[in-house]
Amino acid sequence: MLVAAAVCPHPPLLLPELAGAAAVELDGLRAACAAALHALREAGPEAVVVVGGASHAGTYGPHAAGSLAPWGADVVVGTGEPVLPLSLTVGRWLLDREGMTASAFHAVPFDAPEEECARLGARLATEHDRVALLVMADGSARLTEKSPGYLDPRALPYDAMIVEALGRGEVPELDPGQAEELWVQGRAALRVLAGAGGPPEGLAGKVLYADAPYGVGYFVASLVS
Repeated sequence: MLVAAAVCPHPPLLLPELAGAAAVELDGLRAACAAALHALREAGPEAVVVVGGASHAGTYGPHAAGSLAPWGADVVVGTGEPVLPLSLTVGRWLLDREGMTASAFHAVPFDAPEEECARLGARLATEHDRVALLVMADGSARLTEKSPGYLDPRALPYDAMIVEALGRGEVPELDPGQAEELWVQGRAALRVLAGAGGPPEGLAGKVLYADAPYGVGYFVASLVS
């Protein structure tokens, strides 16, 4: 059963080694991620599973490695040949930073249909009696004129809908087509979280961070039973 979840973004600049002199700009985001992971650990899960979006589906073991070299940082997490996509690499880095380990890493395609996301979430939630998910999910990259995808007026209310739902301990319905148009890389991972469900009384949600420092929606939320 799902007993807790943490939702964090996965920008490469989260790593101070890559951000360089601009690292201080994301100190608040790093602190929020640390707080969300602390709540995850306090929930006493038997297993922590990391879920993140990627170009292709993939399941990786607890020692799987990822590299930030393609983004300009000579940083490798895990052991062996780097195989983790960006979202899971950043997720692994966050866990390592807090002295936590994951039992598995799951990459879900950015365009995965709702049924696939729901099945994965339901399966992950039943693999152990007490499961916690670390969900790596960025919001829209079309929030401002300086965003990677330029400005789309639909992006701000779309991200606000996600943040408001997470604050209630919920995950909203997210249309795959609209998510693609708005450059929302976290849609599939969030829907895996929805598929995982939780206890009958639901999870209590708390948003710890919500901002778009580089024109991309970054939000951090803690959901606990």
